[in-house]
Amino acid sequence: MLNRITLLSFAAAALAHDEHHQSLLTGPLQSLWYHTLPGDGGTQADSVFAGIATFGRLPYQPCLSYREATYDIAFIGAPFDTGTSYRPGARFGPSGIRQGSRRLNLYGGYNVPLATNPFDSWATIIDCGDIPVTSYDNTLALKQIEEGHFNILNRAPKTDADKSGPSKHGKTLPRVITLGGDHTVTLPLLRSINQAYGPISVVHFDSHLDTWRPKVFGGSSSEVASLNHGTYFYHAAMEGLLRNDSNIHAGIRSTISGPSDYENDGYCGFQIVKAREIDTIGTEGIIKKIIDRVGTTNPVYLSLDIDTLDPAFAPATGTPETGGWSTRELRTILRGLGDLNLVAADIVEVAPAYDTNAEHTTIAAADALYEIMTLMVRKGPLSLSMDDAMPGDL
Repeated sequence: MLNRITLLSFAAAALAHDEHHQSLLTGPLQSLWYHTLPGDGGTQADSVFAGIATFGRLPYQPCLSYREATYDIAFIGAPFDTGTSYRPGARFGPSGIRQGSRRLNLYGGYNVPLATNPFDSWATIIDCGDIPVTSYDNTLALKQIEEGHFNILNRAPKTDADKSGPSKHGKTLPRVITLGGDHTVTLPLLRSINQAYGPISVVHFDSHLDTWRPKVFGGSSSEVASLNHGTYFYHAAMEGLLRNDSNIHAGIRSTISGPSDYENDGYCGFQIVKAREIDTIGTEGIIKKIIDRVGTTNPVYLSLDIDTLDPAFAPATGTPETGGWSTRELRTILRGLGDLNLVAADIVEVAPAYDTNAEHTTIAAADALYEIMTLMVRKGPLSLSMDDAMPGDL
């Protein structure tokens, strides 16, 4: 009898929790998870070390199989790493970043420098889980990522779905933040973005150019070999996915095959901000260069390779390069990009197997995404009035 009563109590508690959880999905405190305690115990929030890890403890919805899920900002994982050239392991990046994000909402989630709480705002933000990605066929895997991302992107947002927006069909779409994965995943993501927005302006944080011609990086012995985490921007440029002369790299510092690499990079439509420039122009100078290059009206895609950070701050990455920025410097630069019209973003090359026990890299990655998410929330709904719409948008 006692066991039966105990089971009934827990069943009632679970039902109450589910009902409360559903209300939280549409309420302001969408990142908090509460349990109804038996008896007169009231409710209690989970400890940050308990429960299933979603990004920032956001509500989880299996968006790919649940078409009715609605959101303004969605996180989606792309666990792929068979395009890497040195250390594999970024297929575990999505789960590692989620683990590193557990404490983001510990004290309420308020971003002090940006004076915004992304967890308690106008925006409905959820974690959609991961795109199913095969590890046996790169061509199929990249197609899965493209189709999965577009499935999440090409929906009516929770807010302002009936208003005109910056997409090429004049619609307002939700914003999507992708957890990689090695940097190859940015190509299928840009293909998805191109379906929605056309050629896009890109802000690319990295220690490497990633615009190498296939014969220089990875060989051109096969079509599959030619596409990897060092050539995806070359392919993106050749496919017309990039908006010419409004793309920029920031944090570049790796060795190259020769000066011709820079010439080819320019051909792909990029300007370069080297990591060492922070010593002379500071974070404000880097912010200014990015905004001047990209502008504040074009739709912008932000791609962040965690190796932008120095290995002292983020050792768990596929191709680490010394001489990078600190976590504080990167977060300051990201906060300065609030005027950009960010429509989507990714973070890549997080390989948790090489991290410290203190989770340096995964925490740094989660905190960088927290800044990006805050920028999106602070900017407001991704809709434009008819007067503000750019020519060709509608």
